[in-house]
Amino acid sequence: MSEFSSADIGVWQSRFSGICDEIGAALKRAAYSPNVKEREDFSCALFTPAGELVGQAEHIPVHLGSMAASVGAAIAAFEDLQPGDQVVVNDPFHGGTHLNDITFVAPVHDGEGRLLGYVANRAHHADVGGSVPGSLSAEAVDSVAEGLALPPVRAVRGGFWEPDIRRILLANTRTPDERAGDLDAQWGANRMGAARIVALVNRHGLDAVAEAMQNVCDHAERCMQSELAAAFGGISDPLVAEDFLEAATGDPVRVQVEIRWEPRGLVADFRGSGAARPGVPSAVRAVTRACLEFAARTITSSDVPRNGGASRLLHLETDPGAVVDALAPMPVGVGNVEASQRIADVLLAALGPGFPDRVGAGSQGTMNNLLIGSVPGAPRNFVYYETIGGGQGGRPEQAGQNGIHTGMTNTANTPVEALEHAFPLVVESYRLRSGSGGAGAFSGGEGIERTLRLAADSQVTLLAGRRATGASGMAGGAPGAPGLDEYRLPGGTPQIFPPLSTRRLPAGTRVIVRTPGGGGRGRP
Repeated sequence: MSEFSSADIGVWQSRFSGICDEIGAALKRAAYSPNVKEREDFSCALFTPAGELVGQAEHIPVHLGSMAASVGAAIAAFEDLQPGDQVVVNDPFHGGTHLNDITFVAPVHDGEGRLLGYVANRAHHADVGGSVPGSLSAEAVDSVAEGLALPPVRAVRGGFWEPDIRRILLANTRTPDERAGDLDAQWGANRMGAARIVALVNRHGLDAVAEAMQNVCDHAERCMQSELAAAFGGISDPLVAEDFLEAATGDPVRVQVEIRWEPRGLVADFRGSGAARPGVPSAVRAVTRACLEFAARTITSSDVPRNGGASRLLHLETDPGAVVDALAPMPVGVGNVEASQRIADVLLAALGPGFPDRVGAGSQGTMNNLLIGSVPGAPRNFVYYETIGGGQGGRPEQAGQNGIHTGMTNTANTPVEALEHAFPLVVESYRLRSGSGGAGAFSGGEGIERTLRLAADSQVTLLAGRRATGASGMAGGAPGAPGLDEYRLPGGTPQIFPPLSTRRLPAGTRVIVRTPGGGGRGRP
């Protein structure tokens, strides 16, 4: 294998990530649901023939850091994938993260049938069955209650849907028209991505592209090794931190980590974290792995390419069955969105003292998931899903940003016009939550306050954290304000909306979500 120059590596890395950007643009344009088309709740990546991440778009950390598990599961399940085939998987215990995230994996072959690699995209589908509209419930007793689970299945063969698989998918959702549009968009986006890779091979040759994939990954490993070794050179003791996950029932559950630098690389040891149980947002191991990838990205420079080579130095240790490594049949739908935020918080809290110039104060630490769906027997089924931004923690030499997504999510805002057009909902107010950011030399960002009025009887689910205690301050900064949520029945007084619960509410009810602010950094 020939050695590439740094300039060559930069060009090839841009080519690979550019293909992923194009896959994402195609998916967004073709999608049907507001959740994918407007919120951009999807991620796209490119993998080597061995299943190592070689390029990604700047999409969603919890998706991208865990997608290699889905690709690996697809490769393990099918050794005979042919041109035009695509594998679909969403089972959290067979390569997925939670059931709403449906991943398409497509092998890429050249004209002679030689395997060039894989393209993959993952999109959050607003409803995949289960006990409540939106398929996410903190009250689920097991994963069966969360919806339809698909282990890796060959859903597309030779460029055409397997009709039985498609019928199963569309029969297990409250909104089949939306699902059909989004599934077709994912399928088509992968086809376009595969065509781009084939064009790259036709232009430069198979050997050149294969060498480039290997070189960009090896280069990333060397960069990560150099940066982490230098950074941890002055740190002799393990970096430790703990926090707690709120529970729908019972006591909060501990999440703790010890971070060590060893000859093999960076080790994040979560052994000793509490056990997973129903009512607590619990994450599968792939999600915790994604959090570690995110934390490592935070403390290293943008010069380190974001691919599987950089990940070779990251090692995860857990107790199987813990809240950070849940096993079947534990419900894990909420864990993907909420446990991931707390796991990321704990990792950054541990790294903060060792990397004060890279790590800021605590951000909002939740995705503020709001799900609103039709009641049984309604004349029209609908499911609205959105994560709502909040305050970023005070940063090194800068205040935290206001009203943005932080941590493991990176979605957009659903425009008010699109929301009101698609759903029987009215946005009565939408503003920053003044005074919610923690005070500091660099203050925490403000949360968001949003009021929605239901125009039809609805089932409303709120899945959120940081409602009892706010995001932590840093170096003498004050904590951010915790979130506070209410609903107001027509003609009634406000009532607290518990943060991990579902309510059936009549038309005219107002739902008020106030998201947490970020912690301040440095003494005010």
